[in-house]
Parts: sequence; structure tokens; C-alpha cells
Amino acid sequence: MFAGKSWAARAIAVVGLAMSGFHLYVAFFGPPDAYVLRSTHLGFALTLAFLILPWRATAAAERPRWYDLAMLVGALAAAAYPIVFNDYIVNRMAYVDPLRAMDFVLGVTMIVLLLEATRRAVGLALPLTAAAFLVYAVFIAGFDLEMLLDQLYMTTEGVFGIPTSVSATYVMLFILFGTLIERTGTGRLFMDFAMSLTGHSAGGPAKVACITSGLFGSVSGSAVANVMTTGTFTIPMMKRIGYRPGFAGAVEAVASTGGQIMPPIMGAAAFVMAEFLGVSYLSVAAFALLPALLYYVALFAAVHFEAKRTGMQGLPRSELPVMTDVLLERGHLFLPLVIIITVLLLGYSAPFAALCGIVSVIPTALLRRSTRDYVRLGSLLEALVAGARNTVSVALACACAGIVIGVITLTGLGIDFTGLVLDASRNSLILALVLTMIAGIILGMGMPTTPAYIVQVALLVPAIVNLGIAVEAAHMFVFYYAILSAITPPVAMAVYAANGISRASLWDSGLTALKLGATGYIVPFMFVFGPSLLLIGHWSDVALSMLTAITGVVCLAGGLTGYLLGPAAIWQRLLLVTAALVLIKPGLGTDLIGAVCLGLVIATQLWLRPRDASVTPPLAAGDVNPGRRVGPDT
Repeated sequence: MFAGKSWAARAIAVVGLAMSGFHLYVAFFGPPDAYVLRSTHLGFALTLAFLILPWRATAAAERPRWYDLAMLVGALAAAAYPIVFNDYIVNRMAYVDPLRAMDFVLGVTMIVLLLEATRRAVGLALPLTAAAFLVYAVFIAGFDLEMLLDQLYMTTEGVFGIPTSVSATYVMLFILFGTLIERTGTGRLFMDFAMSLTGHSAGGPAKVACITSGLFGSVSGSAVANVMTTGTFTIPMMKRIGYRPGFAGAVEAVASTGGQIMPPIMGAAAFVMAEFLGVSYLSVAAFALLPALLYYVALFAAVHFEAKRTGMQGLPRSELPVMTDVLLERGHLFLPLVIIITVLLLGYSAPFAALCGIVSVIPTALLRRSTRDYVRLGSLLEALVAGARNTVSVALACACAGIVIGVITLTGLGIDFTGLVLDASRNSLILALVLTMIAGIILGMGMPTTPAYIVQVALLVPAIVNLGIAVEAAHMFVFYYAILSAITPPVAMAVYAANGISRASLWDSGLTALKLGATGYIVPFMFVFGPSLLLIGHWSDVALSMLTAITGVVCLAGGLTGYLLGPAAIWQRLLLVTAALVLIKPGLGTDLIGAVCLGLVIATQLWLRPRDASVTPPLAAGDVNPGRRVGPDT
């Protein structure tokens, strides 16, 4: 692992192994003091950031310069101070006892270097947002630097707050789990399973992308990483059978983005939500289950209708794996996921479930010869290093978001912002939700999901909760739009990543992604007014809501695509969209209206089908000839 590598690469490997080893030790034997755990976690992340990430994006990575090393030393000193002087920090009276000179120096050092490391890891948007809040606290709210540093560095209300705690206790372990199962061939299992299941059907590769990206995304929790992992296989396959590049890229982007709302693991923000709500992670997964199902059913239906409308076929069965062979050779790799779900269902904590999953990965891979070769000491050590590296951006984003939360708490800005939202909406719930949606998408466009969600919880959730929304629904509402920003132009990071593979234009893929992901934009409004979509309420209400909502999202996909049982006329598409909106919203009256609209469309399409049987549906601009197979160079 170390042979032939530069000193920097060896240092990165040592730090990565130490970081993963520390968190596994904590998971086995229990966490130390909050300051010790969070400071150590952040210290590791800062160290890796200054070793791995260059000053400029164009510079060579993993070749730290003297100024990187100088910043690394300063970051280590600032992170180590709460550990070394833990008794002093814990026993002092916050906001009363004056700060020492060293508190000032290291507090400023921590904030400045954290902003710089976050800039390198996730871009300018989040550190600029945090800097703007710092400026507000000092120059507008009128707080002096001592009070601000006391809040942000000397208490657990700032840099070392709840977001950093969640990153240290939950996220790191699940990222390690995802990295380990990826290195044992689970990614190939997901792909082969999806190909054997749907690859032969109309538009098969697009359906493969839906299933594979949903499975992989539920483990990885990162839309962009999911696109780059699965999209390299699915996008060329979609183009091969005739999907235009923009549509192929959009399918992969939308499918990959949905992984953050798909249980059992979801994205890092879901663990933060559990902490904010004071509920188990299993409860958050339960809230997300039905909306995630609706999201993927709508996407699956959309790609099916598009394939039918344009006459595309699937891949030849001779090119596809056989389901029984896939399950016999690699099906056992599902076992770690089953173990995690089982442990959660038994009522244990999410960190313990992640630990059980991690412990089960190696014995599971050893069960069969087809996966036994993956279990080598070198590959396992590389997986531990990769897990630590993959945690860096999340850890830094959480700590930087802690700056924003600390300022909001100190200045009371959240209360002021709640008043502004209520005044702007004039106490109209619909208008307040629309304003919250717009703010959430804008915030999410420039930030990773986790800090975008955290900022919205501080600024927006109190406003809509004051209008009578259930707290769980309010958190899920902002969570959704923080995620959907990844497919919302002009800053649609998942679409950008997919376009790097599909070679489509941003607006072609972006607008198509909006259409394919339309369910994601509508469902949050529906579960605000009908919490049964979050599995809250009597089982009969939940079952009826699930049935009608699934029917509704299929109608929405048909209306937007222009196909149901056959090509749909404009008036039929309008009826389908109307049916979708009223069926997704729980309620007997709206369900009856939706059933009538859907019934009219089905009846007219069945009645007109014999008359139109010989008519080939018109092709949309950019589509290829029906049934034509397109080679990889087309």
C-alpha cells in the first residue's frame, strides 16, 4: 500500500487509516467527551483537506505546498486545543468568563482555516454564506468578536455543534460501510440485478438506471458520486438504444438524486434531521419511504412511456445477465444491507446498525468464491482510507454550517426571519410554502444537501411550523428541496455530472430532468396537507393515500410524457396532470375527481385504439427512428 508512493501519499494513507480506526474504536467502545470526539473528527478532516485539496482547482492534487502545510499545522493546533484543555473549556462559564489570548488566537484560526478548507472541498457558496453571517453578527447585530468566538469556538453551539456531532457519530460510519461494500463487488451486483430484471423491456437501460441508481444512491447518499459511478455504464446504454443524450443524462441525474431520500441509508442530512427532531433514524426513514417510492415510480413510468411513445426496444436477452445466476453468484452481498435494516427495526441506534453492517461485510464477501478475491488486506486498507477521504467534504460542510447556526442562535436572526416570511406570505400557508421552496432550492444550488438543509431548519422551518404544519412534515419539506436543487437549473450539479458523460447541453438535460423529477417538486406540498404520505396516521388512511398517490404519479408521468395506453392528445394530457394533482393529495373528494379524470382518458384511449392502431406516433424533435438500434458512435 505504501510502496513506491510519495511522502504525501503515505501521509494521506496514514491519516486516513487513523481517522477510520478512531471512529471504529469509538463505535465499538463508546464515544468520549463531546469536545474530544468532535474536535478529533474535525481535526482529521482538516488535515486531510490540506493534504489532498489544492489551493486552486487547476493545481495538482495531493501535492501540498509549504503554505498548505502551514495551514495544516494551524488547523491541528486549533482542533487540538479543546482536547488538551478540555477541563478548562467545560468548566468555564460561557459568555461570562473572559477569553484568554490563546482562545482568541486559536478561535480566529479555526474559523478562517475552516472557511478555507470548506472552499476547497465544496466550493465558494457555503463559506461565503458563513462569512456573510459573521459580518452580519459583528457589523449589523452589533456583537463583539469576543462574544462571537465564545459562541462559535468555546461552546457546542457553533463549529462543534450538532452538525459536526452527526458527522462524527453517524455519517462517518455509514460512509465507511458504503465504501467497504463497494469494494466487495456490491456495485456490480446492483447493476447486474437491475439489468436482469428490466434490461430486456422497452427502454430497458433507462429502467436499469432507475433501479441501479436508487440502490446505489441509498448507500452512497451523494447525487454526484452516484452519477459518476453508475452513469458511466447506464448513459451509454441508454444512448445505444435510441434515447437522445439529454434524456439519458437527465434520467441518470434524477435517479441518482433520489438516492438521498431512499431508505435504508439515505443522505447525511437525514441523520441530522433525526437529531433535530429528537427521533430515531428509523423514524426518519419511515417518513421518507413513501415519498421516495412515489419519486421512483414516477421516474420509472416516465422512461417507460417515453420508450413506448418513440418505439424503442430493450437490450437483447443474450447480452443480459440471468437473474438466477446473479443471485447465486452475488446475491449474498445484499446481506449487510439486510443486517442494517434488521438492526434498525429491532430498535438499536443508527451508529450501532452501521457498525453491524461494517462487521458483516468481510464475512459476507468470504461466503462465495465469486467475491472472495475482493477480501485482501491491501484492498481493505484502501477502503478505510477512501472512507476517510469521502468523509472530508461532509465533515467540513457540517462544521461550516455550524458557524451559520451559531450566528443565528446568538443573534436571534431565526426569529426575525420567521417574522419576515410570515409578513411576506400574509399568513397564507400556500404562499409561505412557495417562498420556502424557492429559498430552499436557491440555498441548495450552491451548497451540499446537508448544510443547505441545516440552514433552512434554522431560518425557514420555524415560519411554516408557526402556520400549523406538523414539525416532521416541515423538516421533510425543506429536506426535499435541498436535494432537488441538484437537478434544478441553472446550478444543477447532478445534471452537470451526467452531461460530462452524455455530452448533452445543460438546458436540454436540465429541463428534461425537471420534467422527469416533477413528482419530487409536487409531493412535498401534498404531505404537508396530508401527513399520511409520511406514514403518519391510521394504517387504512396510509394504505389509501399510498394507492391513490402511486396512481397519481403515474398519471403525472403520462401527462408530461404524452403517453398512457397510447399517445395522448393535449386535452388528455391536461386531464392526466389534473388527475395526478388531485390523486397525490390525500382526501376522498380529490380522489374521486382524479378517478373520473383518469377514467375519461383510459376510456377514450381504449375506444380510439383500434382506429389508431396502424398510425405510428409522431416523433419528438431529437428522437431517433422507432425501433432503430443506435450504435455507440451515433
